[in-house]
Amino acid sequence: MPQIVSIVYTPNSITEPRPAEHYARVPLAAAELIEGRGIAGDRKGSRDRQLNLMAAETLVALKIEGFKTAPGELGEQIVLGGIDVNRLPVGTQLRLGETVIVEVVLPRTGCARFEAIQGHAKEKVTGRLGVIAQVVRGGTIRVGDPVQSLRGETDSRV
Repeated sequence: MPQIVSIVYTPNSITEPRPAEHYARVPLAAAELIEGRGIAGDRKGSRDRQLNLMAAETLVALKIEGFKTAPGELGEQIVLGGIDVNRLPVGTQLRLGETVIVEVVLPRTGCARFEAIQGHAKEKVTGRLGVIAQVVRGGTIRVGDPVQSLRGETDSRV
């Protein structure tokens, strides 16, 4: 069954929010997602770019290719296992845990900051950085919580 593998965020209280050599992300066992915003207390959240979702299986492949893949090192905030996040069409809704619903807004792409941190061209990850999603219904999520596609399938073929 698909599940939440990792949750990270950039706390509002962090002293250096944009270090040159990595994304400033802190791991969480649980997080409160705020409707229309993202992770509670996260510096990154905005109306248009609330959450970065990635697939755990993609992180494994990118590690083999020489990318830094510890939690948050690819700019992701939530890692999902057992579901091919890269293939989710815009508009797909996912239930995270018991109550949270997120909706895919657009595919993620790399940027100059990504290239500087990773030391790889963003073109090497085209179509593999997951998706940007917005929070449709808030609530608490935890590492290990189930993930369900509200469009039907919930396995790696999604």
